[in-house]
Amino acid sequence: MTASTRRTVLSLYMRVFRIARTWQAQSGVTSDTETERKYILQEARTLFRQNQQLTDQESIKKCIEECEARIEIGLHYRNPYPRATYLPPLGLATQKGRKLRAQQRLRKQAKPIYLQSQDET
Repeated sequence: MTASTRRTVLSLYMRVFRIARTWQAQSGVTSDTETERKYILQEARTLFRQNQQLTDQESIKKCIEECEARIEIGLHYRNPYPRATYLPPLGLATQKGRKLRAQQRLRKQAKPIYLQSQDET
């Protein structure tokens, strides 16, 4: 990892922690605020540790873009949780052969940048 990339990652990490420290739930309820703050901190720690061993510059760049997108979406909608995607769960393809692979490829391409780290459900 280059020095500038490292600086960018650390600044994003600190930005997430600053946001969590000043976060206020949209409902205004203190317990909701605390729950959302804990979620922000837990999610940041988990994802940054999960991606700590990355060395490929392309994957690091994608993770940085995802982090920035999630920060901006969270601040805009005042919701720290990832926004849902509304894709049919393999509803258009049969369960075998080329059509299934094509459908899986299309689903992967359609996944927004801010959900790349989320597991497929």
